[in-house]
Amino acid sequence: MHPPAYYQRTPGDVPSTVRNLLLSMKQLQDTLKHWSVNQATEAQVSDVYVQIGTDFNATVNAFAYHKIDLSDIYSIPKDLRTVLEQCLAEDPSPQVLAVFMPQVRQVLYRLLRGLQARQDAWRAVGGQMPMIPFDAR
Repeated sequence: MHPPAYYQRTPGDVPSTVRNLLLSMKQLQDTLKHWSVNQATEAQVSDVYVQIGTDFNATVNAFAYHKIDLSDIYSIPKDLRTVLEQCLAEDPSPQVLAVFMPQVRQVLYRLLRGLQARQDAWRAVGGQMPMIPFDAR
């Protein structure tokens, strides 16, 4: 999914793992839009969801390396899966996407807010690079 340059290079590389997770979140929204007009398959949406799970776990591990707890957002992948399963159970259409995309965005927004809430903790452990770019929507 991501070019090799985006892979986490060192344990605890919070900026890289967060960047990868944000890229996956954007890719999911784009893939769902393509799915709604029959330009992406259910399997492609599923592949992006799996990538989000991988990136989410890498992010949790990177924060854990610095002893920063993310347990309050552990349910995000499960919550996202529930919404995606409901959406993908329908026939693809822009109308179906219009029904489910607000729920998808709500879950992704909760994830983003959970990460943003850790920025002070990240700085406290000596994090120099911004964890979340300003345009990460």
